[in-house]
Amino acid sequence: MDNKYCRFCGHTLKYTMADLGLSPISNEYVSKENLDRGQYYYPLHVMVCDKCFLAQAMEYKAPEQIFTDYKYFSSFSTSWLDHCKKYVDMIVDRLSLNQDSFIYEIACNDGYLLQYFKPFGIPVCGIEPAENVAQEARKKGIDVEVAFWGESTATQIAEQRGKADLIIGNNVLAHVPDINSFVEGIHVALKPTGTVTMEFPHLLKLIKLNQFDTIYQEHFSYFSLLTVEKIFLKHGMKVYDVEELETHGGSLRIYVAHQDNTAYETTERFNKVIADEKEFGLDKINTYEDFANSIKRIKMNSTKLLIQLKESGKKVAAFGAAAKGNTFLNYCGIGREYIDYVADSSIPKQGMYLPGTRIPIVSPDKIMEDKPDYIILLAWNLKDELSRLLEYTREWGCKLITFIPDTEIF
Repeated sequence: MDNKYCRFCGHTLKYTMADLGLSPISNEYVSKENLDRGQYYYPLHVMVCDKCFLAQAMEYKAPEQIFTDYKYFSSFSTSWLDHCKKYVDMIVDRLSLNQDSFIYEIACNDGYLLQYFKPFGIPVCGIEPAENVAQEARKKGIDVEVAFWGESTATQIAEQRGKADLIIGNNVLAHVPDINSFVEGIHVALKPTGTVTMEFPHLLKLIKLNQFDTIYQEHFSYFSLLTVEKIFLKHGMKVYDVEELETHGGSLRIYVAHQDNTAYETTERFNKVIADEKEFGLDKINTYEDFANSIKRIKMNSTKLLIQLKESGKKVAAFGAAAKGNTFLNYCGIGREYIDYVADSSIPKQGMYLPGTRIPIVSPDKIMEDKPDYIILLAWNLKDELSRLLEYTREWGCKLITFIPDTEIF
């Protein structure tokens, strides 16, 4: 982003919410043969618009470079799959979807969600920018278009396949540099009676619970309901309902319809979240500026603890080679001198190295062989799932650590 203008409303950006210094692309894992090669670092700087309050990262790398050979596969998290199945069962019933309905999912990844519509016989089409990930979805029998969603793509696909009764976007809204083209594409591809559901991390939780590690290059924007409502209204749509979810440390699922669709009235849940955001101060610029001090405190506390553990001869590993972990490690300056390796269940990541820190990614089997004294849960949003998975480490007295929202050893 050469000029500091809001990517939604065009207003000049003057205020910083978080400056995490220089960081590599958080999903740009390093292969063994490239260990001796350099890696590009980019400023990880989030500013906030004092007109529409959209928090946004400065754009230094094109999305085509980030998402064309993507290493994140949604199907490796069992709790996420369970969340998606429950969503499908709920939305089919709520919208009375049937075999005559039609569904688009934007950024369908490996078919983790659309697969659950198959037993209902509802026609679906996924749109996925990463060819390698789209291939995995096709193996599940899911129809996929390889493309970046935007107004022109949506117009073309809707002309060929028709408009949708339901458009789904889970954790994609934050990944969009051209937010206006993206949302206009939804407006174009949605039937007059259709509904859109979008899930995204809630900016209120990000600030309130110090979740600075959800800031990374793939996330161009960070949303409050206050701002999302403005974005959809500009494109002729209304947010009529919202659910507060536990996923990703606290997310929102919004329900959107065309503005002239009188079948849906604004719910009390919507009004409650708006009230909560205003009470916390998401419509005041000083709330965003104060966030920077919380980030510095976590950096100092985490490095202080790890220094103490290593000086006392403890073996420290990590679990979950998540993008959020890479933001945390690179900002805090935590590398192989503190953490021996990170275990991850994702087979494509095993044998690779974390961007920046070059910490090796291994199979979870390594934990049983090595018996570390402490395991840091980098994917802290999966704390409950990972705690159950690692219950066997209690046999030798291993303890787990999370650093967000505060340092916890358990």
